[in-house]
Amino acid sequence: MASFALPHFLTHRLLRNHRRNRCRCGSTSATNESSTAVVWFKHDLRVDDHPGLLAASKHRAIIPLYVFDHRILSRYTTDTLELAILALEELRNSLKKQGSNLMLRYGNAENVIEELVKEVRAPFVFVEEEVEYHLSEVLDAVKKKLEGVSLPGEPPRIVVWRTPFYESQNLMDLPQSWEEFKKLKLPLTLPVPAARFTSPGNELQWGPVPTLDDLKDYMKESLCEKENSWRDMAQASAQRVLMERIGNLKGSSIEPTVDGSLRKKVPNSAFVTRKGDTVGGGTEVVLNALAGYLRYLEGTSRDDWQEVHARLRDAEIRPGASFFKLFGPVLCLGIVSRRRVHYEAIEYEKERNAGFVSPFGYSAATVSAATDAVCSMEWYSLVALNRERIDVKKRSVRIWRWKGYLIQYTVAGNEGPAVLLVHGFGAFLEHYRDNIESIVNRKNRVWTITVLGFGKSEKPNIIYTELLWAEFLRDFMIEVVGEPAHCVGNSIGGYFVALMAFLWPALLKSVVLVNSAGNVLPGYSPLPISRERRVSLGAKLGARLLLLFLQFNVKKLLKDCYPVKPERADDFLITEMLRASQEPGVVMVLESIFGFDLSLPLNYLLKGFEEKTLVILGMKDPISDPKKKVALLKELCSAILIKKVNAGHCPHDEIPEEVNPIICEWIVKINNDEQELKASSQQIYLSNKQN
Repeated sequence: MASFALPHFLTHRLLRNHRRNRCRCGSTSATNESSTAVVWFKHDLRVDDHPGLLAASKHRAIIPLYVFDHRILSRYTTDTLELAILALEELRNSLKKQGSNLMLRYGNAENVIEELVKEVRAPFVFVEEEVEYHLSEVLDAVKKKLEGVSLPGEPPRIVVWRTPFYESQNLMDLPQSWEEFKKLKLPLTLPVPAARFTSPGNELQWGPVPTLDDLKDYMKESLCEKENSWRDMAQASAQRVLMERIGNLKGSSIEPTVDGSLRKKVPNSAFVTRKGDTVGGGTEVVLNALAGYLRYLEGTSRDDWQEVHARLRDAEIRPGASFFKLFGPVLCLGIVSRRRVHYEAIEYEKERNAGFVSPFGYSAATVSAATDAVCSMEWYSLVALNRERIDVKKRSVRIWRWKGYLIQYTVAGNEGPAVLLVHGFGAFLEHYRDNIESIVNRKNRVWTITVLGFGKSEKPNIIYTELLWAEFLRDFMIEVVGEPAHCVGNSIGGYFVALMAFLWPALLKSVVLVNSAGNVLPGYSPLPISRERRVSLGAKLGARLLLLFLQFNVKKLLKDCYPVKPERADDFLITEMLRASQEPGVVMVLESIFGFDLSLPLNYLLKGFEEKTLVILGMKDPISDPKKKVALLKELCSAILIKKVNAGHCPHDEIPEEVNPIICEWIVKINNDEQELKASSQQIYLSNKQN
């Protein structure tokens, strides 16, 4: 598979002299100027700063293609589908201005591309590099299909391109630590100009842009009944479901309150979706909104920029959070590139400072918000790319994109029940390092995940809540696992699992709580749920002080959690926790500690689910009072199975040889109970039918 990335010197040359806008790709063997090339769009819905289009423009003609593939679109929310349709309309208009068009086709990408390549005899298909596992699988399927296509000369090939943010030719050489990476002081690359190219002719069927309703109908037809029902389940927020469950939804406002003036139609508005809470449209519209966002401090008489400023204030739930709230979706769809955003922000900073950029920080908070966000996104993208390359011979680490954020997970096992392992606060998927193999060997399939905000998963500038993390696990179950699972959670991860069981019980076969966070309270009655949380000044200061304390004391704190086998709190765990504590966004995660609402006790969350709940308690836990919890659970939740072990806060990692059999035997018991229930129900049904 050919691959290229435009080097730093080439972007300068292109900006100085881009006669005919031809991209001089270093790999000349990967092009044939007399041929037709296909450019397959996925999450790169733009003409501006598009290295793939620029390289493809070297060919005689190009066919820009977008495939409505249900495997890709099934991960989109309704809001994202709407944004994608608007972006495709503008992309088609932009391509027409450049001398081409946009082809829209439906079906599996490998079949669509194979047919198109045969139809136009295109020996090259240009496509952006992927880090997401499910998209990489689609890309591999396309590559395999093309291997069977016979064209004059050589068989068609995939040419993979990317938009390099930093000047680095070898991802293998990049350090794993953000602090070490910053010390490299790699130069930034510049956006490349839009290309001009010719279309192969009007005889091709380009296809109409669908309406949102058309696309939703197509998705319903493409997905099975269970997929559609689970997709519907993901549409409602955890807060709404929680309020429905506890009975205080009536009279409560779930949706954010927006100033009525913002609902007025504004000329040249960038808020074009039905909800109107994020920027949408084509690249030109988005860049105009970005210009307005960056100039917030200046004020403006322009209606469209005033609208952006009003939305900014509404979305600024913590410093800088408004940028990703407003521009995150269009960045994830590739309507603008990360380096274009960075370039525009720095150019504005220079405009404010007589052509200079101060080494002591930016002069506008909006510039800091934009540059911090795209630099953070780029870092986690590099981590994802680097991780895929380093762990080729180890257990496969996969990437899942959730709401635009990159998440790491692993899968092991080929048969048996599904099991999901969820770590605690400050940990990561490797905390189950000595559990996975043992559970798999008992004929189970095991998913482990690094939760948003921890380990090498992304740490965005958002407000982290227990409801957000519950939604995160729900969507992972729906999009990745794809079936009900036995969910195991340690510490705060146990609370997230219990909350998921309360809100969406159909997603879980059983719950295993390992020294779970959360109280057990008699006579509990739920209180009204607040609509929105914001970060207090005390939380900001507390998070920074807590971070310093943790960094200086992580070794002692970790060993205290392993009182029976302190050697299990080894250098690997300590080093990885320290590394993660230095990554961009970690302070925002720590702020969540001061805003957690764990008021719903475990006995309330697990009501009706007790017979499918196993509690494993390390009786030497220094963080909680396990003896008291055992007594209360026996009193209030008699159907819950409790296993006491001689360990601390993380018994699954401290004494895996004891905990693994307990988990495996529990899974067997639940599955046997389920089979017996099915057999009994079937027998009753047949008996009634005979009578």
